[in-house]
Amino acid sequence: MLPDGRSGRPTANQTMKIIIAGGTGFLGRALCAGLAADGHEVVVLSRSAHAAPAGATLVQWTPDGSVGSWAAALDGAGAVINLAGESIAARRWTAGQRARIRESRVLATRSLVLAIGHAAKPPAVLISGSAVGYYGPCGDEPVTEDSGPGHDFLAEVCQAWEAEARKVAPRTRLVLVRTGLVLERNGGALPQMLLPFRLFAGGPVGSGRQYWPWIHRDDWLGLVRLAIDREDLNGPMNATSPHPVTNAAFSQALGRALHRPSWLPAPAFALRIALGEMADALLLSGQRAVPSRATKAGYRFRFEELQPALDTILKQR
Repeated sequence: MLPDGRSGRPTANQTMKIIIAGGTGFLGRALCAGLAADGHEVVVLSRSAHAAPAGATLVQWTPDGSVGSWAAALDGAGAVINLAGESIAARRWTAGQRARIRESRVLATRSLVLAIGHAAKPPAVLISGSAVGYYGPCGDEPVTEDSGPGHDFLAEVCQAWEAEARKVAPRTRLVLVRTGLVLERNGGALPQMLLPFRLFAGGPVGSGRQYWPWIHRDDWLGLVRLAIDREDLNGPMNATSPHPVTNAAFSQALGRALHRPSWLPAPAFALRIALGEMADALLLSGQRAVPSRATKAGYRFRFEELQPALDTILKQR
């Protein structure tokens, strides 16, 4: 496996069983397809019995903080990848929704850690999801994996999420993937951003000075592969491009990629009326997060700069 996550056809001793919790979403399906193409046996843990992603088999589970018969699937696995959790942007943050966002992550992680503890042959690595929201709003100060946590709702969720995952040590190696804004045409936040620009109504959000730490989905997939392969990687790893940009710069790049202007700002007060607390946490603040650990590990980003990433994505049919 190359440092950027790309590989040729694996040999027999490179293949393994890989468990993906939450493998039916935007990131999970792409990860299943990529790992299966590499020759790995991919097993998806899912709450429902819908069709498994291409190249994977599906096992139903109940991620309620306990273990069940599904836990047998983890025995002898080479890696477990934890992407389970309620969407943070699916609906307004009522008290009940805030509890669902937190508990869905904490309880799913607790179930996986308990299952690893019961395994006769525990997985070599747990790669557990997290987010750059761990750092809280940071203005224009660069943040690395060594930076401290924030104090808002998303920071608290990430801290609780990561604390549950850390209980897997020392039985299994742990990598905490703190993901930024993942860009791809067929999912995530980008499709929702396109319509205003196509209607000639796109522009910065609020002041536009807040940083948006982004990453192309291909590089996110590459970093997960890196975490699987590199036995010397432990603890948090920012899954972001080396060059985060302000929201204003992001808007300009998106406008150029779509051949549209980017002059009409979305006022902060209107976003707060429409979205409540979500507006400040997801749109009006951000982190200038950089992938210090991945860079030191020798990972070669396919897309370091935003404009080529957006140009490539939006040229796809």
